[in-house]
This record gives sequence, C-alpha cells and structure tokens, in this order.
Amino acid sequence: MALTVLIGGARAGKSSLAARMGEMTGLPVTLVATAQAGDKEMEERIARHRAERLAHWTTIEEPLDLARALELAGPDCAVIVDCLTLWVTNLVFKDHDNEDIEQRAAAAADIATQREAPTFVVTNEVGSGVHPSSELGRRFRDLLGRVNAIWAQRAADAFLVVAGRTIPLDLPDRP
Repeated sequence: MALTVLIGGARAGKSSLAARMGEMTGLPVTLVATAQAGDKEMEERIARHRAERLAHWTTIEEPLDLARALELAGPDCAVIVDCLTLWVTNLVFKDHDNEDIEQRAAAAADIATQREAPTFVVTNEVGSGVHPSSELGRRFRDLLGRVNAIWAQRAADAFLVVAGRTIPLDLPDRP
C-alpha cells in the first residue's frame, strides 16, 4: 500500500501530522520509535512523546533494526516510523559506514512499500541549514540527505512540513 514520507525541520509538526494520518486510516496504529536516551534532555523528549501517544497504539522501540521493526508490525495496521533522523544517528554512532546505512535504508523502505497497510515515515531536512563545521556533521548531513532520498523515491507521497503545513513533493517527469 502507500508509503508516505513527511520531511521538514525540527519541531515543524511532522510527528503530529503522522499521528493524525495514522488515526485517519481507521486501522490500528503501530509506532516504530527510533530514539535512544543518551542524555537527560533526550530522556525528557522521549517521555513527552510517550505521554502524547494514544493508549491503544502499539509501540515498537527499535533504534537500529528498522527493517525488523517493520516486519514485526502487523500487516493490518498503519505504521508510523518516528524518525529516520534518529535512526541514522544511532547507526552512525554504532560505527556503521555510509554504504551499510544506505543499504539498510533501501531494505527497510522496500519492506514499507510492500506492506498492505499504509506506512508514514518522519524525517528531518538538514541540508537546508548552516554548513556543518565538523567532518562528522557534514557526513551526517550528506548521509541523511541520501537516506531521505532513498525513502522519498519509493514513496507514493512525500510532503515537506513547515509550521504544521504541508507542501507536496512531486516526482519530476521522467523521459
């Protein structure tokens, strides 16, 4: 069925929109949460996200093996992946190389497109901001851009989310 990618800046409303879209399907919802609490501030963010989730949702907390998490989600539920940005971060800090991460992204995106029920994927656009000053920052920006492109190319729909509003991202005409 349909894969939808929601991409935008931090705090732009992507997660809230994904939640609304998941609920609007009328199907049970499974949230695949990729965040890991590396510090107190992140612990608080995760706690806020947990508190905002609807009680009837199923949650799979999986920071690394996104393909497996998608396979574990029931075939008759809408899935929300929140988010690719943290998933890529987790893999980078576990010393995965770029090629491996891109291959994992393609494999997980392929699983998402083969699901019968809809999948909504949240990710950040980090390539439109300040040029990172460190090698790691530049690697992350470039890598997340490629991962986002992998997912968006497979998606039936992709939206840029800005201030809670969406702009459809269309595929260019192909010869």
